[in-house]
Amino acid sequence: MANPNKRRGTAWESAIRDYLNWYLGLVDETGAFRNPLSGENIRRAAQEGAKDVGDIHAAPFIIEAKDVKSPAVPTWLRQADVEARHAGFPYGVVVHKVRRAAVWNGRVHMSVRTWTRVRLALGMPAVEFAAAYGWTTSLRGLDTSRWYMTTTVWDLGRLLADYRSTVAGVSGHAAV
Repeated sequence: MANPNKRRGTAWESAIRDYLNWYLGLVDETGAFRNPLSGENIRRAAQEGAKDVGDIHAAPFIIEAKDVKSPAVPTWLRQADVEARHAGFPYGVVVHKVRRAAVWNGRVHMSVRTWTRVRLALGMPAVEFAAAYGWTTSLRGLDTSRWYMTTTVWDLGRLLADYRSTVAGVSGHAAV
């Protein structure tokens, strides 16, 4: 892989995947899947032609991983939503690398609309949901399509575990 940006992006995607699989207990101490056929395993997606299906599949989320200096979060969130639809997943999120920080400190961004849908699926009031998973708000002007919520990869792991145990059951997917 000659392109350094591609190499950095692939490394970031792999770090997110490996961390979430470890956090959720889906791999053993050597990093091998406990159940290689489980739909709950976090996997880097194989690109499928013209319709991009996101970088990482972490049911029920499609993760668009970004390792760039200058963030463009609202644009990325629109991209993640389109890719989630292409892949047949209910939610698209973005995970942006924080320079010189561990993977669990990466920034997870979710549109306010997606945040609300996840919160309602969990049956949690907004204040409780925000506190439970460390969400902060980015309100950018009066255009609500540019507003988004942010937390960490560590908190995304907790959210994923809770969502799967309360909403999705065994398969990791839920009709939301």
